[in-house]
Amino acid sequence: MRSSFLQPTQVNFFNRGKMNRTVLLILVFLATGLAIYNVTLLNFNNIFEGDSLIACIGIMASACAIVLLLIFSASKKVEQKVKDT
Repeated sequence: MRSSFLQPTQVNFFNRGKMNRTVLLILVFLATGLAIYNVTLLNFNNIFEGDSLIACIGIMASACAIVLLLIFSASKKVEQKVKDT
Protein backbone atom coordinates (compact mmCIF):
# COMPACT_ATOMS: atom_id res chain seq x y z
CA MET A 1 0.00 0.00 0.00
CA ARG A 2 1.16 3.45 -0.81
CA SER A 3 0.46 6.22 1.56
CA SER A 4 -0.74 9.59 0.29
CA PHE A 5 2.48 11.42 1.08
CA LEU A 6 4.36 9.22 -1.39
CA GLN A 7 2.02 10.10 -4.23
CA PRO A 8 3.47 12.60 -6.69
CA THR A 9 1.65 15.87 -6.63
CA GLN A 10 1.32 18.18 -9.56
CA VAL A 11 1.61 21.84 -8.68
CA ASN A 12 0.56 24.30 -11.33
CA PHE A 13 2.83 27.21 -10.47
CA PHE A 14 1.45 29.64 -13.02
CA ASN A 15 -2.22 29.45 -11.97
CA ARG A 16 -1.80 31.11 -8.61
CA GLY A 17 -3.00 34.58 -9.59
CA LYS A 18 -1.07 37.11 -7.55
CA MET A 19 2.04 34.91 -7.37
CA ASN A 20 2.16 34.79 -11.15
CA ARG A 21 2.35 38.57 -11.40
CA THR A 22 5.00 38.81 -8.69
CA VAL A 23 7.23 36.20 -10.32
CA LEU A 24 6.73 37.85 -13.71
CA LEU A 25 7.77 41.26 -12.37
CA ILE A 26 10.83 39.83 -10.63
CA LEU A 27 11.95 38.08 -13.82
CA VAL A 28 11.39 41.21 -15.93
CA PHE A 29 13.39 43.33 -13.47
CA LEU A 30 16.21 40.77 -13.42
CA ALA A 31 16.35 40.71 -17.22
CA THR A 32 16.30 44.51 -17.31
CA GLY A 33 19.09 44.69 -14.75
CA LEU A 34 21.16 42.21 -16.72
CA ALA A 35 20.68 44.26 -19.88
CA ILE A 36 21.72 47.45 -18.10
CA TYR A 37 24.81 45.70 -16.72
CA ASN A 38 25.72 44.49 -20.20
CA VAL A 39 25.39 48.03 -21.58
CA THR A 40 28.09 49.10 -19.13
CA LEU A 41 30.39 46.43 -20.60
CA LEU A 42 30.08 47.71 -24.15
CA ASN A 43 33.07 49.30 -25.83
CA PHE A 44 31.46 51.61 -28.38
CA ASN A 45 34.67 51.95 -30.40
CA ASN A 46 34.80 48.19 -31.12
CA ILE A 47 31.27 47.05 -30.49
CA PHE A 48 31.50 43.68 -32.27
CA GLU A 49 34.85 42.54 -30.86
CA GLY A 50 35.81 40.73 -27.66
CA ASP A 51 33.79 41.40 -24.53
CA SER A 52 31.58 43.91 -26.35
CA LEU A 53 30.25 41.13 -28.58
CA ILE A 54 29.41 39.05 -25.52
CA ALA A 55 27.69 42.06 -23.97
CA CYS A 56 25.66 42.58 -27.18
CA ILE A 57 24.57 38.95 -27.07
CA GLY A 58 23.61 39.37 -23.40
CA ILE A 59 21.56 42.47 -24.20
CA MET A 60 19.74 40.67 -27.00
CA ALA A 61 19.10 37.63 -24.78
CA SER A 62 17.68 39.88 -22.04
CA ALA A 63 15.45 41.63 -24.55
CA CYS A 64 14.20 38.28 -25.85
CA ALA A 65 13.48 37.10 -22.31
CA ILE A 66 11.46 40.25 -21.58
CA VAL A 67 9.45 39.86 -24.79
CA LEU A 68 8.75 36.19 -24.03
CA LEU A 69 7.64 37.03 -20.49
CA LEU A 70 5.29 39.73 -21.77
CA ILE A 71 3.83 37.33 -24.36
CA PHE A 72 3.34 34.76 -21.60
CA SER A 73 1.58 37.35 -19.45
CA ALA A 74 -0.71 38.38 -22.30
CA SER A 75 -1.57 34.75 -23.09
CA LYS A 76 -2.48 34.10 -19.45
CA LYS A 77 -4.77 37.15 -19.44
CA VAL A 78 -6.48 35.96 -22.63
CA GLU A 79 -6.81 32.45 -21.19
CA GLN A 80 -8.42 33.84 -18.05
CA LYS A 81 -10.91 35.94 -20.04
CA VAL A 82 -11.86 32.97 -22.21
CA LYS A 83 -12.23 30.81 -19.12
CA ASP A 84 -14.51 33.37 -17.45
CA THR A 85 -16.75 33.67 -20.48
